[in-house]
Amino acid sequence: MTRYFLLIILALTFMSLNAQINAQWRGPSRTGQYPDKNLLQAWPATGPVVAWNTIGLGKGYSSAVWDGKYFYTTGLKGTQDYLTAINDKGETVWQIPFGPAWTESFPESRCTPTVENGKVYVISGNGTIACVEAESGKINWSFDARKKFNGCFGDWGVCESLLVSGDKVIYTPAGPTTTMVALNKSNGETVWMSESLNDTSAYVSPIMIEWAQKKIIITLINSYLIGVDETNGKILFSYNYGNLKADKSLEIWPGAPKTNTITPLFKDGEIYITGGYNHAGAKFRIAEDASFVELLWTDELLDCHMGGVILHNGFIYGSNWLDNSKGNWCSIDWKTGSKGFETKWFTKGAIIEADNHFYCFEEKSANIALVNPDPAKLDIVSSCKTTLGNGPAWSHPSIYNGLLLIRRGEVLMAFDIRNQ
Repeated sequence: MTRYFLLIILALTFMSLNAQINAQWRGPSRTGQYPDKNLLQAWPATGPVVAWNTIGLGKGYSSAVWDGKYFYTTGLKGTQDYLTAINDKGETVWQIPFGPAWTESFPESRCTPTVENGKVYVISGNGTIACVEAESGKINWSFDARKKFNGCFGDWGVCESLLVSGDKVIYTPAGPTTTMVALNKSNGETVWMSESLNDTSAYVSPIMIEWAQKKIIITLINSYLIGVDETNGKILFSYNYGNLKADKSLEIWPGAPKTNTITPLFKDGEIYITGGYNHAGAKFRIAEDASFVELLWTDELLDCHMGGVILHNGFIYGSNWLDNSKGNWCSIDWKTGSKGFETKWFTKGAIIEADNHFYCFEEKSANIALVNPDPAKLDIVSSCKTTLGNGPAWSHPSIYNGLLLIRRGEVLMAFDIRNQ
């Protein structure tokens, strides 16, 4: 009997941990791939059924995440960034301000909350980090992290979605004092500070990998691709991506190295990064001891602006940058970087995956497409246009419990894509 109850407890713990890990930027592993199964393989001509809409989130580009009870997202109201909790009927449970917003160019909130073990971790556009009770919206601790760590960032403030690892919360202030810091998730106290690379932060949310018997945090700042030891903050390797040009280099927009936004991809000791604005994408191999990275290839096709990339069956998928308002949808080979396809579909946008299908959300008119993965073509199965919200459709979709969550402006739309 004791053994029986122990198995039940372990099973429940496992299920709980899965939900907690899932509730973060671009899914459980930050790859843009969501674990939901048994989803619709095609949509009605008018699109999937709308389960609910929530209005009044504040302006923002944050994705929505779900911890098994509530959905969470952020938005700008006045000069403050707000965190909102929404129940499974689309009703707002609570909404609180958690820190000063970015007030200059494109001030809309963009931090996607990270939820773990009943706590929500967010950072405002001006650099205030907060730990919030998921159930009640009470702030447990918060402080101006940008000021404390002398953070240095560019024209669009802080866009990072915080990474939680064990008992730590990871933040990348960059600047003259440090590059990356780890905070105690219980009280916000500093656990470690990495050395400074005297660089500016970019707009990238990091990933955690395991390599060389280490947990390594991978991210991009203004100029550098870096790998940081999760246990002590040691920078294991850095590579000056800002100076990298492809073999057939196009004219790179002068500000390109300062506008990195794309979370890296990792597989079998290799990292892929891309940055938009005709800046070269590149793949690297990490040394066996993680002391350096070796450049494997560069590409000029998939210079992804803001919409993220997906690695599926040996090909990388996403949209590229032709200018700030235009881009095509593409695939390239993971091994070589060679072109699979390049196709126009409205304009560039965000891409995620679930149940062996892609979900593409173009940023200008807010059309959504259900796409069969095919390295040779953009194989659109179904598509529809969203009708709520306004402004650039820059939020990345997410999928939880059979709902496709689409954010535009102050509105969160939940489409029922369950194959019932």
